[in-house]
Amino acid sequence: QVQLVESGGGLVQAGGSLRLSCATSGRTLSSYAMGWFRQAPGKEREFVAGISRSGGTTSYADSVRGRFTISRDNAKNTVYLQVNSLKLEDTAVYYCAAKWAPFSDAPGPGRSVQYDYWGQGTQVTVSS
Repeated sequence: QVQLVESGGGLVQAGGSLRLSCATSGRTLSSYAMGWFRQAPGKEREFVAGISRSGGTTSYADSVRGRFTISRDNAKNTVYLQVNSLKLEDTAVYYCAAKWAPFSDAPGPGRSVQYDYWGQGTQVTVSS
């Protein structure tokens, strides 16, 4: 079992920045590929970014590439999402997710059904 707890969300003006954190406990984080997803009101959950278990490979949705950065610190059992140049359309609940991947260094995939564990989410609201 892996427990995931997101934090760092909040209310920010357009153009601002936040750093989201996902603290994990349970099994060793280094055996998991990780992903960040988000869900806006009335919309489906969408992939934002993924990172391999080593941190060496990342992937991003086109809508956030160049503005968001995913990273991880396996020693601290924490995954981060640095979100810069925020836009109104970035408003959503942001979730981190873990995929058991002890023999792969591929980044967390883009399909939510491929993940094994989810956090409860943290709200990001961007105002004009």
